[in-house]
Amino acid sequence: MFVSAIIAAGGSGTRIGSSTPKQLLDIGGQSMLARTVGAFDGHPRVSEIVVVLPVAAMSETIAATKTICFVAGGARRQDSVANGFARVSPDAEVVLVHDAARPFVSAALIDRAIEAAAIHGAVIPALGVSDTVKRVTGDRIVVETLPREAIVLAQTPQAFRRRVLADAIAAGRPDVDATDEATLAERAGHPVYVVGGDPQNVKITTQEDLDAARRQSAPARTGRAGTGYDLHRLVDGRALILGGVTIPSQKGALGHSDADVVCHSATDAVLGALGLGDIGRHFPDTDPAWKGASSIELLKRAVALARDGGYEVGNVDVTVILEKPKIKDHVDAMRANVAAALGIDASRVSIKGKTNEGVDAIGRGEAIAAHAVALLRAIGR
Repeated sequence: MFVSAIIAAGGSGTRIGSSTPKQLLDIGGQSMLARTVGAFDGHPRVSEIVVVLPVAAMSETIAATKTICFVAGGARRQDSVANGFARVSPDAEVVLVHDAARPFVSAALIDRAIEAAAIHGAVIPALGVSDTVKRVTGDRIVVETLPREAIVLAQTPQAFRRRVLADAIAAGRPDVDATDEATLAERAGHPVYVVGGDPQNVKITTQEDLDAARRQSAPARTGRAGTGYDLHRLVDGRALILGGVTIPSQKGALGHSDADVVCHSATDAVLGALGLGDIGRHFPDTDPAWKGASSIELLKRAVALARDGGYEVGNVDVTVILEKPKIKDHVDAMRANVAAALGIDASRVSIKGKTNEGVDAIGRGEAIAAHAVALLRAIGR
């Protein structure tokens, strides 16, 4: 099933009190809009994304793995969604409409909306209410008490079969104002089905909402640990480079880059602490850009990723497993190089050598390996 997602980001967000449109404000190192788009870009059932922006923000770009296009918004929300719908692929069977101001939408909620729309045609996620609900007049006099079991609080993404959304947009005539597409679908005569919403799927409207979202997205205050491992064959005609230091040796490590097992295992440990996979994911040996690359530079790139995520390296411990040559006379130089790449004092870097007591390929002098542990901590902590 071809699923399109329209991200409604065409408003100015004046209630938040910022000169910058609220959807472009930062939350945890990303704009609100980028975080929202990322939720749909990472969802396996979403085929394309259409982002509706204010005319003044049309120069914005957001990296995505899926097809993504940007469309100028209109005077009203329904006009903006209509502009986005006009750019949706003709192959679209289900169309999601989501507020950019809800950056914490979950994959499970997106799934529920898609599945229900395919069956029912028009769907909104919604939360029930637990408080007693009163209807009041303009001068704050209670008119009636409403049965709370009949009241729900609508969220997005709202989801529609293509034909249903087309009817809803057609119902949004110039003299008809609506705060969501479900209202227009109702006017067009389509029943709107309700699926369970998500309490975490909050809409950011005020400065207080933004402050709460930023607290939610702040880096964890506890440390994060990661482990790393690297192994290379030893061959004639290659330099043996460890921690950025060339070690006198008859053999060197065979690899796409300089095959520095100290830096590779430390890089793996930093990436692991961040939950970002391993060194092969970020610097694959199929990429000619890394052929012969300095592994010190790869380690620096991993540290930059840590800083982008709000972390710094606390300390690193590396164990090199090598039958010969002995590395003890070079450890201080290696520690200094690795510490410089990590941006920390050398006293927080440990490098030590072990043999494999003649056992297996390492013990026979055919290979070299290294294990590493890295501890990361939130910057400023």
